[in-house]
Amino acid sequence: MYRSFFSRVLGLATIAMLQCGFAAAGEAQTVAATEAAASLAPGGRLRAAINLGNGVLAQRDPASGELTGVSVVLANELAAQLGVPLDLVTYLSAGMVFDAVERGEWDIAFLAIEPERAEKVRFSQPYVYIDGTYLVRTDSAFADIADLDRDGVSIAVGSGAAYDLYLTRNLQRASLLRLPTSAQAIAAFKAGDADAAGGVRQALVDAAREHPAQANQAFTIAIGEGVIKHQGQAVVVGRLQDFGHGQPQGRRQLFPHPTTEFSKVKALLALVQLQL
Repeated sequence: MYRSFFSRVLGLATIAMLQCGFAAAGEAQTVAATEAAASLAPGGRLRAAINLGNGVLAQRDPASGELTGVSVVLANELAAQLGVPLDLVTYLSAGMVFDAVERGEWDIAFLAIEPERAEKVRFSQPYVYIDGTYLVRTDSAFADIADLDRDGVSIAVGSGAAYDLYLTRNLQRASLLRLPTSAQAIAAFKAGDADAAGGVRQALVDAAREHPAQANQAFTIAIGEGVIKHQGQAVVVGRLQDFGHGQPQGRRQLFPHPTTEFSKVKALLALVQLQL
């Protein structure tokens, strides 16, 4: 469903470097596997938050219930590198993942890098770019994305999702209708409760192709360039001070085993590519 999206993946080699522990700078040191495991998974098991609200990165097979996707691959690889068992903790939205920080429900998550989240989590360098845009009715007056930011326009979004946070910062005149999940935001828009829905382009494209809520309605993606969100791995503040996105050069890297063979890098790339 989402394979074409990954023409936008930010260097699969970056994923391999993050997961296999290669330092960004030659003099950077590497945290020992036991030290990293003790800090990142103090309970002896790595709990990885999986956001099923972003079908680009994680999916659940409706028949078997098996979890698949890039986030699942990365979580499994990190647990293997740390030498600890893995527990996949699922959520219906990114907002629910972030809310769970206060309850201590996970050790690592996969979230869009947003300034509002930086008070509670630290991010890795981005491993993928995700394209966001709007879903509108084909007969609407919105000829371009810029036309949506006007008085009286309502845009449905998943509460706490990256696009909720981005639009909250950037919209000047339009208002947001926040729903618990992005899927519910799309449904509310289709039901006529909002003028547009904002979110991940791939999910909105799929929604436009689905049978509309009413037979006389049709939906399309708004014309214009959307917003590109950087997706990173997140850990709770205080767990690993040297994990943060944009940390000073020379600080120690999170992941162990700096001598991992190039063949292991290629193997990880192959695993990730199977999910694309």
